[in-house]
Amino acid sequence: MALFHFKQFSMYHHRATMKIGTDAVLLGIWTDVKGVSNILDVGTGSGIIALLLASRTTDAVIHAIDIHNDSCLEAAENFRGSPYGNRMAVFHDDFVRFAPKHATQYDLIVSNPPFFVNDMRSSSSEKVLARHTQSLDYNTLVDGVKKLLAPKGIFSLVLPYVQKQHFVSLAAAAGLHLQREMLIFPKPCYPPNRINMQFGFEQKPVVSEKFIIRNEDGSFTKRYKDYTGDYYISVK
Repeated sequence: MALFHFKQFSMYHHRATMKIGTDAVLLGIWTDVKGVSNILDVGTGSGIIALLLASRTTDAVIHAIDIHNDSCLEAAENFRGSPYGNRMAVFHDDFVRFAPKHATQYDLIVSNPPFFVNDMRSSSSEKVLARHTQSLDYNTLVDGVKKLLAPKGIFSLVLPYVQKQHFVSLAAAAGLHLQREMLIFPKPCYPPNRINMQFGFEQKPVVSEKFIIRNEDGSFTKRYKDYTGDYYISVK
């Protein structure tokens, strides 16, 4: 199995339910880490978001959780092999059980959660765990974040754009307010298909931005290259 190399670290992503992908990389770079001292990555998979956040912080302690055992084993291996392993830990647990029994309040909680509610059901049980909300529904995610987030903390996640309003409503009912968002477009003439969102207990005007990944000819946009250039070894 070959390592995937970033400029700051290298990692495996073969056994985890979800591999390294654009959603996770953009979220890991976009998420605000200013003043953050402890972080929780919910549904860490291979640990890519946790590692990106570790590379962007000096001494933040990072905990990662996943329900899938092989994902936890691979993430733990990736953490140990990184320059940040002494401040990273992974927990093999269900977030339903983890949230009530864990006393830590986190400055930042981040998640690339299961996307699909009923559609596109995969025949692979591991892919179902990774991408369908039967393993972590949005209510469970919001309830757990509410318990574990520090009063001035932030919660960042990536979702399909079509699920934005549903999730914003659930979060607001729990006292978590949308503060910042990035609408992600695959190409200029396409509608957004993903959205990065930041929530917190403080209600304030939403800061919104747009991000286009590829030009019409399929090449990466200059902004995408600039955005990921500090992390990817080569962006063509």
